Amino acid sequence: MDSARVKSWVSTIVVGAASVVMLFFVSRVNYLLFHTVVELFSIVVAMGIFILAWNARTYHRSGSLTLLGIAYLTVAGLDLLHTLAYEGMGMIPGATANLSTQLWIATRGIESVTLLLMPLWLGRQIRERLSLSAFAMVGAGVIALIFAGWFPVCFVPGQGLTGFKIISEYVICALLLGALGALWAKRKEMDRRVSQWLAASIAFTVASEIAFTQYVS
Repeated sequence: MDSARVKSWVSTIVVGAASVVMLFFVSRVNYLLFHTVVELFSIVVAMGIFILAWNARTYHRSGSLTLLGIAYLTVAGLDLLHTLAYEGMGMIPGATANLSTQLWIATRGIESVTLLLMPLWLGRQIRERLSLSAFAMVGAGVIALIFAGWFPVCFVPGQGLTGFKIISEYVICALLLGALGALWAKRKEMDRRVSQWLAASIAFTVASEIAFTQYVS
């Protein structure tokens, strides 16, 4: 590894570590601010995935990246709504901890299913407008179910997470592990670095989902 790459990695690690430390102290002082900053960062990343995938679609013949980008556009929209609905934000009248938790679990479900299916479209084209419409309908359907009160309760104040929410997190983890397996099976059809970064991303997501089965407040 050349010196320039080493310096790049070192600077990335230093900036990353400093950011984590800063966010930790922010979470101790104002958890709502911490949550908002972290969520907005993830929304920007999701939007970046969509913009990159959408603008690169004319340069490759694989629909998997385009499908992933379109899915993350929906994920970004639902995560933004989750952030605005978070208890204490005051952006959505009557918003509760249950509402934001329902939006979270539904969004992670869409994300995990997409990651599981993505390898199937390697080397294949997708109908872009149809895919955009389909994901828009899925997102709108999720919002309608939640705000109509037809989505299962995920959080009860004073009690914590419901059984549905905890089981859903483990189902999502299973889907993500399936996505890892599918990615491994198709690894020879993908760029090595892309598959490695995707695998690392999915692995960290599994770890975070397991963590989200434990909180009570």
